[in-house]
Amino acid sequence: MNAFSQTATYATNAAQSRGRLVSETPSATRTAFQRDRDRIVHSGAFRKMRNKTQVFIESEGDYYRTRLTHSLEVAQIARSISRALGLDEDLTETIALAHDLGHPCFGHAGADGLAAAMEPYGGFNHNEQTFRILVELEKRYARFDGLNLTWETLEGVVKHNGPLDPHAIPPTLLEFNGTWDLELTSFASAEAQVAALSDDIAYNTHDIDDGHRAGFFRLEDLSALPLFGSALEKMRKLYPDTDRERLMYEAVRDVIGLIVDDVLAATQRNLDIMKPQSAEEIRYAAQPTVVFSEGMTAHIDVLRRFLRENMYRHSRINRICAKAQKIVRDLFDFFMQHPNCLPASWFDAVKACASEDNAKARIIADYIAGMTDRFAVQEHKKVFSTEAMI
Repeated sequence: MNAFSQTATYATNAAQSRGRLVSETPSATRTAFQRDRDRIVHSGAFRKMRNKTQVFIESEGDYYRTRLTHSLEVAQIARSISRALGLDEDLTETIALAHDLGHPCFGHAGADGLAAAMEPYGGFNHNEQTFRILVELEKRYARFDGLNLTWETLEGVVKHNGPLDPHAIPPTLLEFNGTWDLELTSFASAEAQVAALSDDIAYNTHDIDDGHRAGFFRLEDLSALPLFGSALEKMRKLYPDTDRERLMYEAVRDVIGLIVDDVLAATQRNLDIMKPQSAEEIRYAAQPTVVFSEGMTAHIDVLRRFLRENMYRHSRINRICAKAQKIVRDLFDFFMQHPNCLPASWFDAVKACASEDNAKARIIADYIAGMTDRFAVQEHKKVFSTEAMI
């Protein structure tokens, strides 16, 4: 496949966007999707990802990935695949950059803590939280809340992992969908599907890199894994005198290249069968179009199991996660009991919802989910420590 394909018939066309919920004058210098990307990059939620956990909290070391650097890596992989497939690179990048905005402090541990706290009040889901940020919580414009993104970007963020279960649509999405139908039960665009697979590629390969740096496993442990075993053997032959750290970097790059090539080949086989002539045909296909091959899916599943057993469940990570969940639960319970201790603007929002507990809990969850790791730790100390009182 040509790595610099021309725009494909099945690509999403920015000039034919379904527009924005609040009508705006088009930009003279940017497409609608470029404008969406810029709004995401300039958002407060995007900046805060630099201090939000991917796997390791920032105090563990300077070189580990954060939620922000992960999102940038996803976007880079996604643009490369999108270009090769002749898709709209700007829409792909936009969805990739936005997909993790809703992750709270401390990554999945923080999300688990908030989900447990919010269980009686409608639950918490980081994908729904991303959507809340995009349509409500960012308050930067005089005419509307949120970022007023295009239909295609919102659809892609919501459905990048596939169609939603009509019986389990989160409340924010359900309410918004009554105003502007995002067609939640169909597949998203090919651009969104590329962003989703790029997320899988990035975190599976880069978590191997971070786990090795942290000492959770050695190069010898990776030699038995699919993809990494052959990549390491290849790099040892090419660079017999190089150090182990550089071998690791070379292997990670090689594995990313192998997986990207697999996506392109497997997707092209689908396209040859489907022969889609529009983005709509991708959306209403019976199965996803952008895919890994069966063999690659099996290899990636092995990587996931290896990471789960040797990294995500490591005692060092478990201790961090336990502390993170305690911080989140403590803060949630405290502010539910003492909402007048919230910052003024957040307390005003709680007062506006009167005694409705679900609405009150959602506002408090929004506040905590927006915290960086550092701020959450500091806020916990301020709330519960008495040392600074005297």
